[in-house]
Amino acid sequence: LEKCRQFVKELNLNMNVISAEFTFEKEQLLFNFVSEERVDFRELAKKLASVYHTRIELRQIGARDKAKEVGGCGICGQKLCCTRFLDHIDAISMNMAKNQNLALNPSKINGLCGRLLCCLQYEDENYQECGKGMPNVGSTYKTQNGEGKVISVDILKQKYRVDVKDHGIVEVDINESN
Repeated sequence: LEKCRQFVKELNLNMNVISAEFTFEKEQLLFNFVSEERVDFRELAKKLASVYHTRIELRQIGARDKAKEVGGCGICGQKLCCTRFLDHIDAISMNMAKNQNLALNPSKINGLCGRLLCCLQYEDENYQECGKGMPNVGSTYKTQNGEGKVISVDILKQKYRVDVKDHGIVEVDINESN
C-alpha cells in the first residue's frame, strides 16, 4: 500500500489508494482507489508489477464503497450500516428525505461518504405507508373547529396541526378524525 502510494505521488496521479490485498493464492494483487475522475493508471500498474512480480488489478471504487471499507460511526452513533449489514444499496433520492420530513440540510442528510444517508432508502417505504391519508403542509383542511391551513405533519405519530381562523392552532389525530 505504501509503495503504491509512493508511485502515485511520483506519477502525479489524482487518486487516493484505499486498500491493497493479495488473492488467496497470491496470484493477483488488488488495489482499490477513489478518484473524482477517470485515471490512466497503466504506468502505475507496470511499476507495481515489476516490484511484486504478479498480476496487478486497480479498481476504482465509489464514495459509498470507500466508507464501507474504511468504516466509522454514523450520525446515529452506531457503526455504519454499510459496514454492518448492507450488502446492496438501491438508488437514494432527495424525495426520500422529503417524504420523511427531514431538513434538507446536507450536514443532516448526508453520511460520512458525502452521499445521502443509506437509511433514507430502507425507511422510505414505512414513511410512505404511514403518510397515506395525511394532508400536505400548506393544504386547506376541514376540522371540527372549522377550515384551516395545515402547518405541520407528524407522520409517525399520525398527527397534524391546522391553523384555524378564530380557534388558533388545532392538533388533529388522523385516527380520531376518520
